[in-house]
Amino acid sequence: MKRLILFIVALIGFYSVFAQSDKPVIAADRPNIIIIYVDDLGYGDLSCYGATEVQTPNVDKLAETGIAFTDAHCSSATCTPSRYSLLTGSYAFRHNASILPGDAPLIIDVNTPTLPAMLQKYGYKTAVIGKWHLGLGDGNLDWNGKITPGPLEIGFDYSYLIPATGDRVPCVLVENHHVVGLDPNDPIQVSYKNKVGTDPTGIERPDLLRYQADKEHAKTIVNGVSRIGYMTGGNAARWKDETVPYQMLNKARRFMDENKSNPFFLYFAFHDIHVPRLPDHRFEGATAMGVRGDAIVQMDWVTGQLMAYLENLGISDNTMIIFSSDNGPVLNDGYEDEAIAQLGSHKPAGPFRGGKYSAYEAATRVPTIVNWPAVIKPAKSDALLGHVDLYASIASIVGHKLTENEAPDSYNLVDALIGKNKKGRDYLLEESYTFSLRKGNYKYIHPVKKWKPTWIEEKKGTESGSSFKPQLFDLSKDVWEDNNIADKEQKLVKQIQAELDRILNEPISR
Repeated sequence: MKRLILFIVALIGFYSVFAQSDKPVIAADRPNIIIIYVDDLGYGDLSCYGATEVQTPNVDKLAETGIAFTDAHCSSATCTPSRYSLLTGSYAFRHNASILPGDAPLIIDVNTPTLPAMLQKYGYKTAVIGKWHLGLGDGNLDWNGKITPGPLEIGFDYSYLIPATGDRVPCVLVENHHVVGLDPNDPIQVSYKNKVGTDPTGIERPDLLRYQADKEHAKTIVNGVSRIGYMTGGNAARWKDETVPYQMLNKARRFMDENKSNPFFLYFAFHDIHVPRLPDHRFEGATAMGVRGDAIVQMDWVTGQLMAYLENLGISDNTMIIFSSDNGPVLNDGYEDEAIAQLGSHKPAGPFRGGKYSAYEAATRVPTIVNWPAVIKPAKSDALLGHVDLYASIASIVGHKLTENEAPDSYNLVDALIGKNKKGRDYLLEESYTFSLRKGNYKYIHPVKKWKPTWIEEKKGTESGSSFKPQLFDLSKDVWEDNNIADKEQKLVKQIQAELDRILNEPISR
């Protein structure tokens, strides 16, 4: 009876939201919103998306009781641009957002409207926990003092971060404005140009490494793994990779517990399954695929723990969970961790071509699941949508009307997101080293002016998709993007190119 009453109350609130009023709705009517963003998870890396060599029962449960999308996309083939678009509703190319070094300044201007800042206006408490990689500070960052601007200046009430990525220094966690556990008598110094301090590097002492790395990843050694960049000091604050997932989980539980009586927004950004892959010992041997497979299992376990805590708090029914990935899969990304050698029959990208860094479909087509028990009925959807659309869609849920320049590339696809229909976008931009544009089942890849085999292919083992000529594929017949029909469909190519030019040359695409 209690669950029935909660369900009815949630439905009443839900339908009041979709009256599209600009006025805030009653707090109890608004759902909690959790975005679970996995790193480098491919379309084929989950058992609910066809994987057989690894089992992900907790994520599978989300899919079984929610909507699993088969044609949903992150915004870019790499992480920083996708995260930028997710939080701002803007394509990353408009702001030259690309993969950042570990000491980069904050790339989201503090005056830019963001998803968390919008939700704050409607009574939400907001938090980001996990991998950040959107820069910190203003260009003169002192890791030993107050680190600002950062997440708290763009709409988050609380943050607990890996500042950039696990393979970049400094290897410390930042809570709100300060490094966690820093000894003031052992200050941190970081450089991405010249060596600082006397800490050994992977180049100098390969015998100290758990596994070898390429030259880019062979600088300062932390926890037996060499990283990108040089670091000295901060020894008491340095993380142990194996414990970071538990620390993130505990912080997420605390945030949910403190805000269980109010609507909250949690952006939970996994570091798994990004390199260096160092899952906890409890997951060692969970698959036959080595550390990459075991890291997937660890990610699934943490996801299950988050779901169980929502249940324990009694707030799962009116919590909207969006689960996805920041880009497609990559196996060799700087470390010799045997991800390729132990792959077996597993297909990280599922049926698609390419992967992280590529212009092909596997770069941005990622598993995407939306779960909201009070509202969503279990289903699968082939609606074409992007993570950039989450801003406008969530704004619709809380009754917010976008201003003219807010979330300039975000479309309100809430009906598709909750399974009311399967009508997605007419066009969808995919960013990589070039631009691709989807029109229904057609995929267009913009030609490049200069090209030779690049580090994408030589170092990462991923096909870039480069061509001097326009490429057009009919994914309904050619999911592998193997048959270029641009010459046969010149009228369609011109039509798609015209839409791409519009998006690239106008400040707002929606």
